[in-house]
Amino acid sequence: MTVSLRVVLDQLVAPTSPDLAEASASLTEALIATAPRGCDVSAIVPAPGIPDTAAVAGLSSETRLAVRRRELAASWQLGVAPGIGRGLIHSPTALAPLVRHDRVNETHQIVVTLWELRAWETPEELPKAEILACRALLARVTKHADAVVVPTHAMAERLAEVAKSKLSKKVRVIGGAPAAGMRVPSDAVGRLRALDLPSSFLVLAGGAAPSDGLAAAFAAVVAAKWEGEVVVLDVPEGEEPAVADIAAASGLAEGRVHSRGALDRWDRAAVLSHASVFVTACGRTDWPWRAVDALAVGVPIVAVDTAVHREVLADAAAFAPAEDLGNALARALGEDAERLRVLAGDRAKGFAWNAAADRVWALHAEL
Repeated sequence: MTVSLRVVLDQLVAPTSPDLAEASASLTEALIATAPRGCDVSAIVPAPGIPDTAAVAGLSSETRLAVRRRELAASWQLGVAPGIGRGLIHSPTALAPLVRHDRVNETHQIVVTLWELRAWETPEELPKAEILACRALLARVTKHADAVVVPTHAMAERLAEVAKSKLSKKVRVIGGAPAAGMRVPSDAVGRLRALDLPSSFLVLAGGAAPSDGLAAAFAAVVAAKWEGEVVVLDVPEGEEPAVADIAAASGLAEGRVHSRGALDRWDRAAVLSHASVFVTACGRTDWPWRAVDALAVGVPIVAVDTAVHREVLADAAAFAPAEDLGNALARALGEDAERLRVLAGDRAKGFAWNAAADRVWALHAEL
């Protein structure tokens, strides 16, 4: 008898985040590649389903639901999940059919994944409706999820505070990784040209939200006396003028800052591979997607000193408080540059989706 692990792949049909879509696809491919004997992987997808079943090669089947993602999220948040059936369900995100079930007698498991806790850490930066939805979802996770996957121990500790320790016994730490196959593309120079970027620069990431830390990162650029250009990735659409204002307030002349939105893995790799340093001043407990990308292409990293950055980056980054990032950046651009580059490449070996998939299979076996 074949045991099927059913993965919720809403992000491949109607992505709400490029990072979540990449993580969902990468983890699912790894689950297929590492499936134990007698096990396979199938998908649960909202309408209209995955347009091309080869979007993730090797899926044994797809459960295509009758509603689109928006309606699906609303119904699942209310505990209404018709057409799902029983079995092992794994969601690479927080969206899952969290309903009352009997794990022991019905062999029905539901595991969800949390990548950030912004609704609790920086609620002032989010719409009220999103905050309420996230908090309602956490209540359902607490009540009905058999396990909750988080990417770091730092987030596990923060989640215990948020949930008042009600989830402590359900939490498992399984880290993320760069997008599957991410490497420096052979046409990196051409990609930079297509993106209208120079050949060398510093890279930051984020938008105008204060918790993204761009103000501190720009201040560090000025303090380190970097005279080149700066590229900012993942700038939300429409926030480019606000990012330019933050840069100007920090003392960066107009024209030195290039804002770009969410890029695909190959463009990101091309940009990061030509960066002198990647700088992150985000203090939230989110999984640091761009910092892990920077590790994958061996870029020196300067990071604000947080528990998440210490756990994920270890010795592959220069750490400093937000107000002292300039000194750390100056060292990363000078005497520490080659050491940090080598350490980044070594640290990157610790993050792989196949290893994460092995732990997901072990988690479901444990349950």
